[in-house]
Amino acid sequence: SDCHGDHRIMTADSSRAPTEHYNSPEMCGTCHQILFEEWKEQSAHGLAWQEEKEGPVCVDCHSSHQVRDPSTYDARHAGAQNCGGCHEEYLNTFQFSFHGQALHLGLSEGATCADCHTPHKNLAADNPASSVHPDNRMETCGNCHEGITASFASFDPHSDPTDPDDNFAVYVIWFFMTSLLIGVFAFFGIHDLLWLQRSLVGTLRGEFKEERQNASGQWVRRFRRSNMRMHVVIITTFLVLALTGLPLKFSTAPWAQFLVNVLGGIESTRFLHRVAAIGTFGYLIAHVLEVMYRSFVKGEKGMFWGPNSMTPQPKDVADFFGNLRYFLYLGERPQGDRWTYFEKFDYLAVFWGVFMIGLSGLFLWMPGFFTQFLPGWTLNAAHVIHSDEALLATGFIFFFHFFHTHLRPESFPMDLVVFTGKMTLERFKAERPLEYQRLVDNGELEDYLVDPPNKR
Repeated sequence: SDCHGDHRIMTADSSRAPTEHYNSPEMCGTCHQILFEEWKEQSAHGLAWQEEKEGPVCVDCHSSHQVRDPSTYDARHAGAQNCGGCHEEYLNTFQFSFHGQALHLGLSEGATCADCHTPHKNLAADNPASSVHPDNRMETCGNCHEGITASFASFDPHSDPTDPDDNFAVYVIWFFMTSLLIGVFAFFGIHDLLWLQRSLVGTLRGEFKEERQNASGQWVRRFRRSNMRMHVVIITTFLVLALTGLPLKFSTAPWAQFLVNVLGGIESTRFLHRVAAIGTFGYLIAHVLEVMYRSFVKGEKGMFWGPNSMTPQPKDVADFFGNLRYFLYLGERPQGDRWTYFEKFDYLAVFWGVFMIGLSGLFLWMPGFFTQFLPGWTLNAAHVIHSDEALLATGFIFFFHFFHTHLRPESFPMDLVVFTGKMTLERFKAERPLEYQRLVDNGELEDYLVDPPNKR
């Protein structure tokens, strides 16, 4: 009766009913008087209601019979969808911003529309009284982020990286990252499909029998124990980063929330992601220090050039085209050396990936620090780089790296050499004849012969 009246109850769409759409603000205002006056005089919605009886009113945002405490997570999450009913374009950009992604996955303190625009004083961004006017953004952003700078406040929460008219620098970065992702997947997709069909034919023909036998019973060391341990660290941190990062990128997918729940919720997921990130930086630093030590302290030769180096060289280009001829039945398989061109690509991709993903991740982890000397749009760029490069890295590992190492018919179902550090002498001679011959010529082969791997 407080809303509908006592003895003059009329249908809700009657122009005389207090619950009629454009009469309802006054009806709500009988109890919520301060909020009603604030909304009526200080918001774009209220001004439109006063002047032309247009725009959303209380029941459009709060509903009539399902009014919820606006401070709860469910109400805050639903609030963004409510605003998106009219502001669809901004809903789309919000959903794919960090604020929207984190809120959707359960981060209760994640910013939503009302946190920035205020619920009852929402004015156009060019209005000096608006909470999102450039002059007021530091105060607005400061409600959640302590110690922010003007650059931090210039971050665009509704950035559309696909629109060159929005921010051209961010658009260029998005275009580059998208082109890189499509280019790598197209290149290696074609390369590996050709390889797959050639390997299947070779398997049926028995071309790899020599590699698979162990007639001599001798084994050759390929990796040191430190290499194997480093690889385990890489596997672990990578899988944790993928498991905790992909749900954020695809936050609206049905499986994303399920996976976050399995991981213990959004806060646990964030914690695990950052622990794995620290581990990633750790193994990168450890490997770089090892290379520097071996090169400049121990004086090992050939770390940056030659057959033992991971640096791409003219032979790698020749081997690539030689492999294409082999895939197309136009020539023999190129003779392998210590490292192949696709192994070098996998290796260098880690350096590129850790640098790109790691640096952009630090921007998102510590935005206040970086915006002390960089403009706010760099955070928008970091979000694009981190998201797209992570997708590229994850896709490359699961599709191409796994094929190069485990899923190609020659080594299916799994190549254990990186876990045992050893391979049979027959396989070594067949896969890497140039390295084998060099060790024989230098009288070093005996130094590489080791005992077979034990069960452990």
